Amino acid sequence: MTEDLPGAGELILLAGLGNPGPQYAGNRHNVGFMVLDELATRVGGKFKTHKTGGEVLEGRLGGRRVVLVKPRSFMNLSGGPVAGAAKFYKVPPSGVVVVHDELDVDFGALKLKFGGGDNGHNGLRSITKSLGTRDYYRVRFGIGRPPGRQDPADFVLKDFSTVERKELPFEVDRCADATEALVGTGLAAAQNSFHAG
Repeated sequence: MTEDLPGAGELILLAGLGNPGPQYAGNRHNVGFMVLDELATRVGGKFKTHKTGGEVLEGRLGGRRVVLVKPRSFMNLSGGPVAGAAKFYKVPPSGVVVVHDELDVDFGALKLKFGGGDNGHNGLRSITKSLGTRDYYRVRFGIGRPPGRQDPADFVLKDFSTVERKELPFEVDRCADATEALVGTGLAAAQNSFHAG
């Protein structure tokens, strides 16, 4: 499968993952929503509830036509709204970019990739199942591994630490930059700019 985004005139779907509701808003698992909110500011618009089960915003980013999607389902059911929006907007899986938290990447680091497994991430597992393929883009926002013996499932549903919260606005902004670069210049160029040496 090719790692090229659809052609210049084609729409790209950017999905940020999280859990709905104010009690989850600051959780590590919700960093995809945080990045999408920053991208919405750059696009210049407000999310609107959509019949496919998410909140959507259409606009331009990185010189491309995009639709931003935040599923309104819980994380482990993200696939329905993401695949539904992709079908509604006629975006192939190769035009889907998913922004999500990643345990196996240190806090403050980003990894961009195309395809691959879900690495135990329930949101990705749901999206892969609903799209019927692993061949979509991922922007992985590092949250690091839990300390000591803390259960990863518990860790992702906790808010960022006090120290992390000081850095969080900068990291969310940088992740939004990386997502915009992926859309505007492609995977290889974005990886070169945003992957740590």
